[in-house]
Amino acid sequence: MVELYSTITCPQCGGQRKEKMPTDSCLFFFDCPACGERLKPLAGDCCVFCSYGDVKCPLIQLGDGSCVA
Repeated sequence: MVELYSTITCPQCGGQRKEKMPTDSCLFFFDCPACGERLKPLAGDCCVFCSYGDVKCPLIQLGDGSCVA
């Protein structure tokens, strides 16, 4: 079963926010609500959930290995 929520942790300030993940696309940018830092995926990751979330994005969870833009 695919988890649809992931808690993103900002590497700048440590702020956290639980977000619903899209099931048909990637989220490339996320603005931290605590400090305003714009998060982008780290090299080798497809989206901000895979880089900063406690749960990988649905497409990765399904074993596809990549996201759709």
